[in-house]
Amino acid sequence: MTQIVASLAEVSGVYRALYCDLWGCLHDGKRAFPEAVEALRAFRAKGGTVMLLTNSPRPKPSVLRQLQNLNVPEDCYDEIASSGDAAQHALITGAVGRKVYHLGPEKDDAFFTDFAEDLRPLAESAAPIVKVPLAEAEGIVCTGLFDDLTETPEDYRATLLFAREKGLKLLCANPDIMVDYGHKRIYCAGALAQAYDEMGGQSFYFGKPHPPIYDLARRRLEAIRPGIAAEDILCVGDGIGTDIQGGMSEGLDTLFITGGLASDTFGANGEHLEPARLADWLAQSQLSPTFAISRLR
Repeated sequence: MTQIVASLAEVSGVYRALYCDLWGCLHDGKRAFPEAVEALRAFRAKGGTVMLLTNSPRPKPSVLRQLQNLNVPEDCYDEIASSGDAAQHALITGAVGRKVYHLGPEKDDAFFTDFAEDLRPLAESAAPIVKVPLAEAEGIVCTGLFDDLTETPEDYRATLLFAREKGLKLLCANPDIMVDYGHKRIYCAGALAQAYDEMGGQSFYFGKPHPPIYDLARRRLEAIRPGIAAEDILCVGDGIGTDIQGGMSEGLDTLFITGGLASDTFGANGEHLEPARLADWLAQSQLSPTFAISRLR
């Protein structure tokens, strides 16, 4: 049964590392959450290691720049693993061909050029990836909607139908369906990949809850803190179908942040979660996180 807690410190003493989600836990796309920053700082101060595990389609160097722009201090985390990193590895190794159509905004162009230090040698030794129009493509790289503030997946129906008829495979760099950008809920690449699958296309996923991002996180964690076992890791996130499902699938304990994507049900800043209401909601999700808290603090 899920245990409701008042703070990360209440349960963090038995863990040596956190896999902590970003969007909805540490920031909302516009600002960092001060209480979350302090909670992570406190965990590190006691010897813990914080791995920021994000479904952002951006590679690690771009995520670092975004965190700086959001004023997330560097002393609240140790390392980063992104869905973008895991998807880059698949792209480099030819998962959807060498000539690809980029379905996503210009701000994500760094996905094709900006590589973390552990991926750069592989990228430099591989045959080049070339971005081409959809009609010339061997596959699709989807990092999001062109304009996620105004568009929905329905705007892409004709594009996706054309791609399906061509038999193109779609590499999804962010399995999230939606996130909260400030006070607005916007669609992500996962919504387009889901629509493509539903119309008979084939999508590949690399972020939470799928294994590739956890494989990457384990490698990066081992590189900086060798010997941390699965039972010593706590996954923190607000996505019941991504952060929580992914952590549980990997055999890891989880802390569900109810004030993020589930805020319509539980409220964004509620001090007290109702146990019966939470239990009913989790029963419908058929998932049982180890712990739950209204927001990371």
